[in-house]
Amino acid sequence: QVQLTESGGGLVQAGGSLQLSCAASGRNPHWFAVGWYRQAPGKEREFVAVISGDGSIIKYGDSVKGRFTISRDNARNTIYLQMNSLLSEESGVYFCAADGSVNSVRARPAFWGKGTLVTVSS
Repeated sequence: QVQLTESGGGLVQAGGSLQLSCAASGRNPHWFAVGWYRQAPGKEREFVAVISGDGSIIKYGDSVKGRFTISRDNARNTIYLQMNSLLSEESGVYFCAADGSVNSVRARPAFWGKGTLVTVSS
């Protein structure tokens, strides 16, 4: 079991940058692969990125490759998403999600945070 709390959302201009944080708590949160999803109004939830428990495996969604970076600090039980060159269509709620493996997070993660709102103005 792991609990996830996102922070860092806000308003940013198109082309700007923002860093999101996901605080993980519970027993041995570093065992879990953690990822980010986002959901724009009226659209389906979209996979953004995932990182394995030890940080050795990282995957990105095609639309964010080269612009977003996922990382984690297991000493702080925190996972980060650095977002650069943001586009207006990337506005939405960004969710943190966790499960036992990278593949599980990409397919159907068991644990979710409540999300943080990112608004990218054009």
